[in-house]
Order: sequence, then structure tokens, then C-alpha cells
Amino acid sequence: MQFQYRGINRDGRRVRGKVSAASAEAAKQTLKNQSIYYESLKPLREWSWKPLGNRTMPNRLLNGFAKELSSYLSSGMTLPTALKLMENQHKEERRYAAFLEEVRSGIDEGQSLYQALAKQTSYQLPDFFLHSLNVAGQSGKLPEVLRNMGDFFSIQSHVRKQVANAMAYPLFIFVVAIGMTAFLITYIVPKITGIFQDTGQELPRITRMVLGLSDFLSSHYLVLLLGLIALVILFRLSYTKAAPFRRLVDHTLLRVPVIGSIIQNHELARFSYILSLMLDSGVSYAQAVQLASSTFGNSALKELFDLATRKVVEGNKLSNALQLSGARVLKRNFMQSLALGEESSEVASVMSNLSKLYSEENEDRIKMLLSLLEPAMMLLIGAIVGVIVMAMLLPIFTMNLGTAGKL
Repeated sequence: MQFQYRGINRDGRRVRGKVSAASAEAAKQTLKNQSIYYESLKPLREWSWKPLGNRTMPNRLLNGFAKELSSYLSSGMTLPTALKLMENQHKEERRYAAFLEEVRSGIDEGQSLYQALAKQTSYQLPDFFLHSLNVAGQSGKLPEVLRNMGDFFSIQSHVRKQVANAMAYPLFIFVVAIGMTAFLITYIVPKITGIFQDTGQELPRITRMVLGLSDFLSSHYLVLLLGLIALVILFRLSYTKAAPFRRLVDHTLLRVPVIGSIIQNHELARFSYILSLMLDSGVSYAQAVQLASSTFGNSALKELFDLATRKVVEGNKLSNALQLSGARVLKRNFMQSLALGEESSEVASVMSNLSKLYSEENEDRIKMLLSLLEPAMMLLIGAIVGVIVMAMLLPIFTMNLGTAGKL
């Protein structure tokens, strides 16, 4: 963080300026080293770029930080020099540059990389990342562990981009379908309604339903829109704040065909990869399981593994602990592979291979799901438009037939 100071330099002149340091004591020491006797020293508040509270560092930045630092350390550069170089290269990204500055200041004060990262206030970092660096720093494998962590965060970013890009077209089709339906029902249908009212004939049931829906949406569209927004906000708040509701939703998602399998594959692939990284970094098995379990996004799986982790800490194997916890929802090949890895003392290798298997399986399933989703959306649009057109044309055909009969 930055501090603003006023004081007197060695020449007796009054000076003022800014100094970067991890704490007020560190800032005072820096000024003392520069032969500046400060009269006032206060931290700067940079609200323009730093929001209230910490926020999690994005995978993109974690990937860049880990890989850049790994490459510099592998080339023989010292840690403070590498951080200073990275800070100069990322001056445009103010929050990230401040993060690097805080870490470098901590290193200059004699802290380890783990301590400096844990004490900085710019970002909230994953626990498994910090503990891996702590063990790697003690074992001398810091560049290697940083490189592996960079690969992991790169894979996570790639998966998110892949899903986002794949969902872009179906989402566009869905929005077009909703917009077109709303336009037809609220604008086109009311204009044709007057024609039917003037004839005085009895309308087909489907036409009456469409006209009723049109009148309802035209009269209450604002209430419906606000209600939908309120429902979405309520769902998100309940999912975030209410643990029982989140558990219910996550349990339900795991039981949905195809979707549940994709979610479980993603969660288990991430758990397996992190567990493998932890063990390769030198973290003890019980602690590695505990840290890897903390990364689950699905609360149902997280609750299951948290319960099993307590038994692992007591000395049980994870495969046995999961069975004792009632892990009937987990994939059978995961349980079998984990048990095999624990029996052969090759858990890291087995989990790494299992993670690749689940990731590849998920890619194939997501492609298949999206290949089916696109034509399904097109059929949905066609069905909606077809129903509205049929509802409007049936009375016209009836009128024509009636007129022809009279003639």
C-alpha cells in the first residue's frame, strides 16, 4: 500500500511525497533509510480502483502471476527482482500492480513468498495455492510448483471460456425467441383482434387462448418483468446465503440426467488435479485432501468430502472414509481409482490421470449437449411462431368457409 508523508530531508529542506510499503512501520523504515525525518505519515485511500473488501483473484491473473514468476525464478533471477520486473510490466493494471507491490514489500522485509501473499490485502487467494507455495518454498521446488499451478489455472480459464463461447449461440437464439414471441403477442395479435370482434363469430379455442395471453401480457408486462427480476435476485440471494436451499439445489442438479454427470465430472476433475498437485508439492496426504476438498463448488459434494476429510485426519484412507460417509452419488470409477492409488501409494499419478479422463469426457458431453440444444431451440421458435400463426389463421379460414357456404 502507499503512504503520503511530509518531512525534512538531510539537507534541511521540507519535502513531501509518497512511499510504498506493506505497513506503516515499513514505511517509516524506508523513510529513515532515505534520511528523511517525517512529520506526518498517513495511508493513501485509492477508492478509484480498489473496491470495498477483498475479492478473489481471477484465474487469468493467477495463471499469469504463477507462470511469469516461475519463468523468472527458473532463469536464476531473485524473488525481489522478479517481482519488481513484473510490477513494472503491469503498471497499467492498477490493482494487480498494487498486489505485486505489496508482495514485493513483504519480501523486502524478510517475509517468505507464502507470508507476503497471505498478508497482502489486494486479492483473496485460494488456500491450496498458498499452502502449496509454503511447502514448495521450504523444499526448494518453488519454480516447478508455480509452473504447475499456472497450468491448473490456465485449464480452468480455458474451460470457462469454452463453455461461455459454446453457450453464446443458444443463448442468442433463446433471447431472439423470447423477443419475437413478445412482439407477436403484444403488438401483432392485438391488431388482428379487432377483425375477429367485428364478425361476431365464435373463435376457436386456441385463438381464444392466444388472445387471452396477449391481453394478459399487454396489461401486466411491467409487473411480470419486475416479478421475474425479483425472483432471480431472490434465488441468487437464497442460494448464496441460505445453506439448506443451496444444498437442495445442488443435490437436485446432481440428479438431473446429463447435467448432473457434467457437474460431477467437473468437480471431481478439479479435486483430483489439485490433490495431485498438492501431493507432488510435498503436502501431507491429510492436508492435501483437506485443501482439495475446499475447492468444491457444489455444496452437496463439498459436504460429503468434508465429512470424509475428518476421517482421513484421524488416519483412515479417503476411499474408505467416502464409503463410510455414504458416497453412493459418486462415480464408481472414481472410488475404484482412488482405492487403487491408495493401495499402491500412487495417489498423485492416479488422480492426475483421472482428472484428464474426466476433463476429456466432459468436453465430449458438452459438445453433444450443445449440438442437440441448437436444433431444439430452433424447433422451439418454430413451434411458438406456428401456434400463433395457426391461432390467427383458423378464424379467417372459418370465415371464408362460412361465406362460401352461404353462396
